[in-house]
Parts: sequence; structure tokens; C-alpha cells
Amino acid sequence: MSTATQTHIEMPIAGMTCASCAARIERGLSKLPGVESAQVNYAVERASVTYDSSATGPADFQTKIEALGYSVPAEVATPAQVDTELQHLRNSVIIGGIFSVPLVAISMIEAWQFKHWGWVAFALATPVMTYCAWPFHKATWANARHGSATMDTLVTLGAGAAYLWSAVALVFLGANSTGGMQMGSDTPQVYFETGAVIVTLILLGRWFEHRSRRRAGDALRALLALEAKTAELVSGEHIPAASLEVGDYFVVRPGQQIATDGLVREGASAVDMAMLTGEPVPVEVGVGDAVFGATLNQSGRLIVEATSVGEATALAQIAKLVETAQGSKAPVQRLADQIAAIFVPIVIMIALGTLAAWLFTGHTGNDAFTAAVAVLIIACPCALGLATPTALMVGTGRGAQLGIIIKGGEVLEATRRIDAVILDKTGTITEAKMQLIADPIVAGITVADALQLCGSAEGASEHPIAQAIARGAQQRGAALVAPTQFRSETGFGVHATIGETAVRAGRPSMFDEVPQTLSNALSAAAMLGNTPVMFGRVDPATHKANAEAVFVVSDTIRATSHAAVAALHDLGVEIVMVTGDNESAARAVGSTVGIDRVVAGVLPSGKVDVVHELQAIGKKVAVVGDGVNDAPALAAADLGISMGSGTDIAIEAGDITLVAGDLRGAADAIALARSTLRTIKGNLFWAFAYNVAALPLAALGLLNPMIAAGAMGFSSVFVVSNSLRLRRFTSIRNGQ
Repeated sequence: MSTATQTHIEMPIAGMTCASCAARIERGLSKLPGVESAQVNYAVERASVTYDSSATGPADFQTKIEALGYSVPAEVATPAQVDTELQHLRNSVIIGGIFSVPLVAISMIEAWQFKHWGWVAFALATPVMTYCAWPFHKATWANARHGSATMDTLVTLGAGAAYLWSAVALVFLGANSTGGMQMGSDTPQVYFETGAVIVTLILLGRWFEHRSRRRAGDALRALLALEAKTAELVSGEHIPAASLEVGDYFVVRPGQQIATDGLVREGASAVDMAMLTGEPVPVEVGVGDAVFGATLNQSGRLIVEATSVGEATALAQIAKLVETAQGSKAPVQRLADQIAAIFVPIVIMIALGTLAAWLFTGHTGNDAFTAAVAVLIIACPCALGLATPTALMVGTGRGAQLGIIIKGGEVLEATRRIDAVILDKTGTITEAKMQLIADPIVAGITVADALQLCGSAEGASEHPIAQAIARGAQQRGAALVAPTQFRSETGFGVHATIGETAVRAGRPSMFDEVPQTLSNALSAAAMLGNTPVMFGRVDPATHKANAEAVFVVSDTIRATSHAAVAALHDLGVEIVMVTGDNESAARAVGSTVGIDRVVAGVLPSGKVDVVHELQAIGKKVAVVGDGVNDAPALAAADLGISMGSGTDIAIEAGDITLVAGDLRGAADAIALARSTLRTIKGNLFWAFAYNVAALPLAALGLLNPMIAAGAMGFSSVFVVSNSLRLRRFTSIRNGQ
């Protein structure tokens, strides 16, 4: 397929009632010409299709879906629409219960069985089997017209057979109305209560299932609900936040949400970004700093220039990534899908086989009928279809709350297997921000004078090292002044005149004499991986410069790096730091935070070689980097983890994005992936074990159809509830 015409689309689908429906639509879409891949997710009711736009398109997909008996709504169901559906299900359960409870009582309690009570049972069962069961019958008929069968088919056949047989037995066969689906009786019996209870219990299970599935998507809905509703322009006009345009200036007062992504143009404040990044500590912002929509301004008044609006904001991008991930499938789900696709026809065959076997072995028609109905009801594959997507929904949603954006089910499975992590140094373990780490070491000048003169000279330079010295001098109380003369010598340092004093700052080669104490300090700094800068005044008579101080600058190790490395070790992961820095600097950082292995002096392309080296010895490798310089290594790794920052908060370079740029998120991501995959496997085991164990019991007549209906509903509720436990996943960041 030509990549030039390859297109991807997400489509909502209405009318699915079980995993068999999803599998059927998936098969139908996959057979269309030009479709490269099609995935249909029952839990989120959405199709994801990759196709050649020159050969097919959305209109063809919609036609195919409708031809299969389903529909494509104009948009995804809103929470209000979901609530309406839940209310309708709840009402159906209540009505079913109102009629079924007295029906069961009169059918099971012999003392309450008056003459012709069977007609009362018929009257009580009819509303349940018509009004309450209508969604099942409607779906069964629609599927039958298209030559297929789903869970609704099993319910209609099982409950409908019990009801229709009872009606025929009552009217034409002189049934004695003893009820209870009792084994071993030759006299025709009525089973009205069986059909009614089956329908009511399955509706109850479906109501619990839908309610739990709605809770599974709470994290994403909560994320979207964070958006600010209004914005105040600098003119004083209040407008909907959605009406903001790039370039607009708006006011954010203390306690208000920031309306959209932008740059601070006036003011300073602390901004709570926890809802976006998972970080509990507010971030100090000032003029020129980036801020993001939906975050909370805590203290000062800000004037912000909008830089991204609508779908381009960080929050919208994150929500889109999470939504896409929740619509994806994990590879472990494929077996469940394959089974669900053929399960219903097989169950119908098993039920017919059960009926025939009981009759051919000399049992009564009542016994054979009871066993066959139990087989039909117990075997609904709902739990199979919900096992993976519900866990995926909750796991990715919880990740989003913690600032971990996981881009799909395949990523989750890859994350679980990771046993080696490659870390970049600058910007990953360190802050990528140079800092003066101590007072200068001086010879022939006071510390105060060195700070004031060197800080003033370096303050005129834009070089990161120079700016670090200027900031450090100010933090130590130096009153910096602008140089009267300034010249930067690229690769060496600066020449400046501060008042009447000429000074130099930079490499040792700029100085005529260097005292031994400063030379020793220079060597010690280099051995520790730090960057030394020499400073001295120029003699006005000889124009010679003697070194008088050494300033030591270093990239600051992130405060969280040590805890992150420890957490990765606790997960049994080997950690390798690969950096382009010199050996001394790299080893100093590595030993400080507890890195297992350090590879220094490596170009970005060389990081790929380290990835391949680890993979060659059987390691599953994750690379954590900034998503730009590390792009080749991120692509070569089994898993790419990008450190989000600034406007790159939703970058696509990696499989996982850590929105906060906090390395501890890498450990959280691996731990969350493992928890999610454990939950999926537990769900699948339960779903498989349930059907494997229950089908033989039903076929052998050891399972009453009403108990089967309750057990079938419970299996789906159990799977969804088990997935919801992932909402309690705790981050290592302050125990969130």
C-alpha cells in the first residue's frame, strides 16, 4: 500500500451487545478492498481503521457496518446519553423484578399454587418476555437477517424457548404447572419463571456492566472536564475559552484556571500543574515562561498570550492520545477475539447436541430441555470481550492522571517485558541547566569581588555557562552592573570592563599566569565532570591578566533521579547511561545516582549501537530521552519513553510520554504496565475458566438455567470490577 494514500479513522459504533458483535464487524471491515487493518473495541464502542483512501473510505465503512445490522452515530455518546441508557436499563431491571419475584414465588412454593395458577404465571412472565426482553429479541432478529448470532441470540433462544415451551404446554399439552424445571418428570411442566428470571438477571448484569464500564472511562472524562470555560481578555471582556485565538492576551487571576496554552507576558505566580503532569509541587512561572490550559494559577495575577487553542493545546493532545490508546488492543486480546468470533455458533451446536444426547439416552424431554437452556445461557462470551479493553481503559486513564501517556495496548505489553533501560544524561538524569555549585576558589582577590566582577562580565553573555555564573553571583548577594566594554571570544571566554577594571573570564589559555592552587582546582573540577571557568583582572600597566579565581559550574542532577533509579532497580531493571559527555563527567553523575553501567563520549547515532548490543544478548530495551536528539535510539528500542517538556508535552517520538519530565515516571510506567497486564491475564483466566468449567456442568444437567443466568452476569461484572482496581495504582511520586 502506498503510504501517500494511507489514512486512519476512528468511528463510533452503536448496537454492539457483546464481543461477538465486535469480532463480526471487524471481520466485515477487514474484507473491504483497501483496508489494511481494522480493530473494533466493544468496551469503548469504537472502530479503528487504517486504509488506502484511493480504494475505500468512511462511506464504505458505514455502509458495511449498517449492512451487518449496526449503526454509526454522528458522534460518540455523551455522558448524558450514557446515563439515559443506564436509566433505561435500570427501569427494565425494576420492571423485570416486579413481575419475576411473585412469578418465582408462585412457581416454587407449592402451598401458593392454586387451581390454574399457570395462567397467572403466564400473565406475569409475558411483560418480562416482551417489553424487558425486547432489546435481545430485536438484536437477535437483526443478526439473524444477516446470517449471524451473538449473545442476544443465546438469550432469546434460551429464555424464549422456556417461555414458548411453557405456553404450548399450558395451552395444548395439559401441563400440571408444578414448575421449577424439575428433572425426572414425564408430565409437561411450565418454565415461565425460568425465562423471566433469565431475562431479569441478564439485564441486571448488563446494568452493572455498563455502570462499571462508565466508571472505567472516568479518568479520561475527568481530564477533559478540566478545561476552563471562560477567559477574561485584557480589555475586561469575558468570552468562552473556546473562542480564544492565537495571539490573544488574557488575564488569569489567583485561584483561576488558565484558559489555554500560552506564554506569560506580565506577572509572576505559582501554577499548580498536577492535573496535567501528576506533579504535586506548584511550578514558579514568570515573564516568558510557558503555561498550559486547565492548570490552576495559585498566587499572582498573570497576563498570558495564547499560543495554542482548541485541539492544539497540551490537554487536548493528551486526551486524544489517551482516547486512541483506550481504543487500541493489546496482543494478548487476539486469542479472546478469535474465540469470541466463533463462540456463539459453537454454543448453539453444543446446546443442540446436549438436547439430542439427553433424549437419545432415555431421559425425559423436560430434562433434555433444561440442560440445553442452561448451556445457552451460561456460555455468553461477554466476559471474554471485556477482559482486556476495560483493564486497558482504566490503566491508561490512571496513567494520564499521573502524567504518563501510554499510546496503546501493544505499548503496555512491550513495557511489561522491559528488563534494561538506557538513559540519556542531559535533560533526563540532569536538569539540562547549568548552575554555579559553590563559591569561587580565589587567589589574590576576595570572594565578594570575584563574584561581583566576574558575574557582571558574564551577565552580558548569552552562553549558558556564563548565565549560570551570573545567576550564581546574584544568588550570593553580588550587585551586578552592566560592562562599559564587552567582547566575547567564541570558544574561549569574554573580555569586559567593569567600571574602570578590565577583566577576563574563560579558558586558562586566556591568562598569562595561573597560581598552582587554581591549577589544582581546575584539575579537580574536570575530574569530577564539572566545568571550570577561570577569572582574573587585567593589569592596566602591563595589560597582562593573572588568574585570580576559578568558578565551577555543573549541570544539576534532578532531585528525583536517585529515587527513580532506585525504583527501576526494585523492578529488576538494568540501567545504562549513554551520553556524549566526557568519561569523568558521566561517571561522576552515574555514581551519584547509582547507575549500573556508563557509556560516555557517544554520539546520538552511537546510542543505537548500545541498544542493539543489549538486544543481541536477549534484553528487552527501553530508551528514555528527550524525543529529539534521542530519536534514533527511541525508534530502535523495544520501548521509547519521551521526557515531555514545554510545548513538546505530547511529543510523538516515544511510545510513552512522561508529561512532567520526571524520570520517576519511567518506573511508574513500567509498574503500571505490569499491573495492567496482570489484571488482563487475570480477567482472561476468569473468563476462560468460567466457560470451560460451566459448560460441562450445564450440559450434564448440574446447573439450573436461572443460576446460569446469574453466574453469566456475575462473570462480566467481576471482570470489569477487577479492572477498576487499577484506579488505586500508586505512584512513587509522593505516594499518589
